Parts: sequence; C-alpha cells; structure tokens
Amino acid sequence: MNRFILNETSYHGSGAIAAIKDEAKGRAFKKALLCSDPDLIKFGVTKKVTDILDGDGLAYEIFSDIKPNPTIENVQAGVEAFKKAGADYIIAVGGGSSMDTAKAIGIIINNPEFADVRSLEGVAPTKKACVPILAVPTTAGTAAEVTINYVITDVEKNRKMVCVDPHDIPVVAFVDPDMMESMPKSLTAATGMDALTHAIEGYITKGAWELSDMFHLKAIEIIARSLRGAVDNTKEGRLDMALGQYVAGMGFSNVGLGIVHSMAHPLGALYDTPHGVANAIILPTVMEYNAPATGEKYREIARAMGVKGVDNMSQDEYRKAAIEAVKQLSKDVGIPADLKDIVKTEDIPFLAQSAFDDACRPGNPRDTSVEEITELYKSLM
Repeated sequence: MNRFILNETSYHGSGAIAAIKDEAKGRAFKKALLCSDPDLIKFGVTKKVTDILDGDGLAYEIFSDIKPNPTIENVQAGVEAFKKAGADYIIAVGGGSSMDTAKAIGIIINNPEFADVRSLEGVAPTKKACVPILAVPTTAGTAAEVTINYVITDVEKNRKMVCVDPHDIPVVAFVDPDMMESMPKSLTAATGMDALTHAIEGYITKGAWELSDMFHLKAIEIIARSLRGAVDNTKEGRLDMALGQYVAGMGFSNVGLGIVHSMAHPLGALYDTPHGVANAIILPTVMEYNAPATGEKYREIARAMGVKGVDNMSQDEYRKAAIEAVKQLSKDVGIPADLKDIVKTEDIPFLAQSAFDDACRPGNPRDTSVEEITELYKSLM
C-alpha cells in the first residue's frame, strides 16, 4: 500500500499571497504567529505579507528568532512566543528554516509531550495535527510548504534531526514567485539545486512508484529548463522554479530521499554549510555511486534534463549523460565542484557515521555502509 499526502489547498502564480486574507477569514482564525527570519524582515520581504494582514485588520505577532539551520532552542522559543501571543494559527514566511521552525512549533503546541524537540526525530508518534499553518515560500527549493518533513539542528550533538510527520503539513501553501524575486543569485542557485536533488533522489529512492515518478520527472524537466533563468532573475525563470520545486516536493515528501541528503545534513550541522550547496556538490558523485541500482531510470533523468538522443545510447552512455547534465547545470549556476574548502579531513569519520545514521539513508537505492560513505566524502575532497 502507498500513501500520498498533500496540502488541503495551494495557490500558485504572481500575486498568490493576496489569498492569505481570504483563507484566514474563511477559516475563522483569530491571531497569527508569523514566523520569518530576520533578513527577510530587514529587506522588506515579510512586509509584503504583513501589509495584506494590516490591510484587512488581521491580528498577528512576529517571531523571528530563527537561524538558517534552526535549532532546538529556536523551536522552544517559538513555542513560548505562540503561547504568549494567544495565537491560534501560524503564518510561515521564508525558506525551509522558517517553515521547519513553524512546523515544529505547531506540532509541540498540539502535542506538548514532545516539548523536548529531540523526541520528534524520525517518525514521531504524534497524535494530533499541528496548529494550522499557512505557508509562504520565499525560496524555490525546499518545498517545505508541501512536505511532511522538517529538519532541526541539535547544536549540542552537532547533528541535524530529520523529522517526518504527516501531522505537520501546512494546510495552505501560497507559492508566489513575486516573493522570491529578491533572492540573490547564490541563494537562487543553491535552493534550485536542492530542488533538483529532491526530484532526482525522489525518483530513484526505494519507495518510488508510478505516481511519485510522474511528479519527479516533471520537476526535473521544469528545473533543468528554468534554473539558469531564475539565477538571472528572469520572470519566466522565477515562475517556473516556483512551480518546479513545489512539484518535486509533492513527490519526495511521500517516498523519501537518499544519501545525498544524508551526507548534506551533517555538513549543515557541523559547518553551517547551506543545504542546497551541500546537496549540489554531493549529487553527481552519489548519482555515479547509485547508478548500478537504478535500472533504466537515468535514461529518463537524462531526457528530462534535456539530453538529446538518449534512446540511441547504451546504459553506460545515458547514465553518464545524466550525471554530466547535472554537473553542467551546477557549474552554470556557480556551485563549487568539491568539498575541499568546507570539510576538514579529521571530521570525515564523524560525518560518515552521522550520514549513515540519518533518516534519509534507508531510502537510498543502493545499500551502503559507513565505510563506503567515508570513501564518498574523501572522493569529494
């Protein structure tokens, strides 16, 4: 049996955030805790949402104690802020950091037995749906607005906790490319490659099936044709990437990921490496490693990436073509080629063990080991 979970409602396209007021009023919400990170507030991005709330007299309080890799402490502070505000719903404005924080806050409010946060790691046995969340992504990459996943950093243990819970999905998503137009090139590239990683890993994961394949292949196609334009801040590129990353999220949230994410997570926890950058650097190497366990799927990845003549290629040729197409896209949008400026050699044993213990690892199409992950890290140096 396969299960598929999506938002109740999602709005797409330029100006989609205007529907926030209608959803808030239609659901009879009284007061929001608006979760958004300090930079988005500083540069006026969050204001696009608060202007709508102010214009309709909708009550809210802002919570901005959110880090790029949100921590247990951020979540616990947010829980207290929600209670103090007397809020009854959450509006999450931002990338994965804001949304992941919002999800954890919402879960704990309605499931207070998980207030330590650490007990949410993995597939926690929560009993109640989280506080209603209206999600407004400002990056085209994480797709946190449509997934049942969130990631919280345990600073004390230098590790990221992957939490998977169908109770945490936002009830409504507002996927508005106008909210993403202020992203700098580097962030657009990193989050875009994160989305591509979601689509490729989701397509080849052990849990993949026909329904998820449909989403992932379309997401690869959209991202491959639009990420370069989005980095150049074209309207078409932004619009397509907003859709492509969401479509990828519709798929991978329901079938899982693999060791690209497993290897990227500890880099974020230990070095604060941007998640999308880590994924982009690791992806081609792990694709090569996983190739023997993917059957004919790399042919379809190559096709979706825009490679011509794949039907006339041998298996080795189309696998190589798929990997090279990913490498070229990553290079074109300015992603580093290796980890030598990020990873310290003495940390590799810790990184490899953390990656092996990560919740994404069991979904990898090829069974692996700490020793093999160690060698993958070394090859990226």
